[in-house]
Amino acid sequence: MEMAKRQLVVVLLVVVALFEGSRAVSVCDISEDGLAACKPSVTKPDPVEPPSVDCCKAVSGANFTCLCSYKNSYLLPYLGIDPDLAMALPSKCNLSTPVPSC
Repeated sequence: MEMAKRQLVVVLLVVVALFEGSRAVSVCDISEDGLAACKPSVTKPDPVEPPSVDCCKAVSGANFTCLCSYKNSYLLPYLGIDPDLAMALPSKCNLSTPVPSC
């Protein structure tokens, strides 16, 4: 039940973010442009490797604890994002930022 409540909150937040046309959308401190830059590297069946410089810049400022909250969500696959590929980006970008185990 608790997981269902959290998923509902996440969905509501995403819906609100999508309808806020005058404000920039960001998820876990990654801007909309950063999300777009990383999408080719986190989409199956043929993810782009290595990630782009813009993607790595976006990932370098990401809130990884926040990203972990999305890892098992149905929202990422719905958006075409493979959670495992997304969590591998810091390593692929050679970032020294420790990523929490989710």
